[in-house]
Amino acid sequence: MKTTLRVFSYLRRYPLMAGAQLFCAITGTLMVVVFPAVTREVLDVVVPQAQWDRLVPLILMALGAYFAQHLFNSLRIMLNNTFEQKVIYDLRSDLYQRLQTLPLRWFDNRPTGDIMTTVGEDIPSVERVLIDGIEQGLVAIIQIAVVGVFMFQADTTLALWALVPIPFLAIGAMAYTRTSKDRHRAVRRASSGMNSILHDNVAGMRQIKAYAMEKEEHSRFNAASEALKKASLHVMRIWAIYRPGMHFLTSVGMVIVLWMGARGLMEGRIEKGDLAAFLLLLKFFYDPIEQLHQLNQIIQGGRAAGERVFDILDAQPETDTVEGKTLPVIQGHVRYQDVGFSYGGKIPTVHGINLEALPGQTIALVGPTGAGKSTLINLLTRFYEYDEGLITIDGAPVHELNKAWLRSSIGYVTQESFLFNGTVRENLVIGKRDATDEELWQVLTDANAAGFVQRLEKGLDTRVGERGVKLSVGEKQRISIARALLRNPPILLLDEATASVDTETERQIQIALDRLMQNRSSFVIAHRLSTVRHADKIYVLDQGKIVESGTHDDLIKRDGMYASLCRTSLIGYS
Repeated sequence: MKTTLRVFSYLRRYPLMAGAQLFCAITGTLMVVVFPAVTREVLDVVVPQAQWDRLVPLILMALGAYFAQHLFNSLRIMLNNTFEQKVIYDLRSDLYQRLQTLPLRWFDNRPTGDIMTTVGEDIPSVERVLIDGIEQGLVAIIQIAVVGVFMFQADTTLALWALVPIPFLAIGAMAYTRTSKDRHRAVRRASSGMNSILHDNVAGMRQIKAYAMEKEEHSRFNAASEALKKASLHVMRIWAIYRPGMHFLTSVGMVIVLWMGARGLMEGRIEKGDLAAFLLLLKFFYDPIEQLHQLNQIIQGGRAAGERVFDILDAQPETDTVEGKTLPVIQGHVRYQDVGFSYGGKIPTVHGINLEALPGQTIALVGPTGAGKSTLINLLTRFYEYDEGLITIDGAPVHELNKAWLRSSIGYVTQESFLFNGTVRENLVIGKRDATDEELWQVLTDANAAGFVQRLEKGLDTRVGERGVKLSVGEKQRISIARALLRNPPILLLDEATASVDTETERQIQIALDRLMQNRSSFVIAHRLSTVRHADKIYVLDQGKIVESGTHDDLIKRDGMYASLCRTSLIGYS
């Protein structure tokens, strides 16, 4: 119930539209009682007393009532559709906004396919609750109340007999609702699991084909699809029992009223027209009850989907993303003091880290895979918050700085070049929104990317495809470097920035990077000696700790891990 109420809380944002819809619903429902009243008048007065002059006006009255009923229903549906789309837009917007504020640690534990299922499937399920909850639920309740009043006015005895099935209907609805929660949750989990596999397989289709894994992945997908089929069929089987059972109870009510009404005719307590009119009213009374049972099924599915939606909306966002202080100017003095961090396990990823970058210095981080190099950069950008110690920029603790401002002051080129599914221009101007074409071509030239961009069919306006699939790995990396060059930040982070380019291209890019790194603090992660040998200081990491530090020449003389890495991993150091 809490989840359902939270969904409906979004309706309070549009009170005028809700009021207009309520007016149309009430007015249209009142028209329902006109036809039974006309029927009673025709059968009890017009026909027996041969008052044929009243027949046409009564027929026109019934026709006018039906016209008004459907006119107001049409207006209500239009209002409802507009109302519902506004609310769903708000819900989607709130969900996406919250996703943008969540820390990366949250995404580490949530499959992308699961998030896509929530946005693509769960919100439409919540949408059905809004559509049918407002349209069917509200109208049904109003119709039951209005018709019920007219039933008691017409014949109190028959009205009481008509209520006999109601307790049994209520018990059945409560029993179904109490047990439906887990069934619908199972469907949502199974759907999420299947979509997660589908997302992974589409993204990794090249690897599946390269390793001839089609048969195995097809079996894995079929297993997830089978789980969804079983969960869905379980819901459907229970519904196949519940819905006809509830319909049977209302049919029993119709039979009881017919029986008692016939006895009333025999005893002379009721007229034929009164009985016919009451039976029509009874149909208008039971029909919305049937709709409420259908609505109950929809609400249970929507509630399970809503729980997943609100699970994201209730997730703890990053702290002070838009709060915190800023610095008038960043000099670039960065210090790590006894910093420790773990991604969630008992064993820390990095611990006891002490390093310093003076303004304008280039710091190189080297070490084997998994040593913690990228983690140190992630802590500086506050993608993750360190667990112990302190990181400062110009003496200011980074955890006190405004995150948005901090990240806008840092240029970051990752080892996995990510490009959005847009044009070259759109991917570049992320670094500077108001950049001119002249500036774009300049940074492309500096990143040795201008040549291949000019050869593209539409130059800067060429679409690069999803994740930049239309470009080579080296081309994507050079676009990413150009983007960082465009930002021209006071602090530069290069995580394997030249790992995916050939030696000649690397040489040309390195010239641009050397120029870019002048007079700014730079952190460089690289396996190629040419990228790190001229760094002001090199820190060697192993198993989350700094095991060596110094200049290239100093570390070679020590003949420790750095010298070993140069002999085995990096290009020759002579």
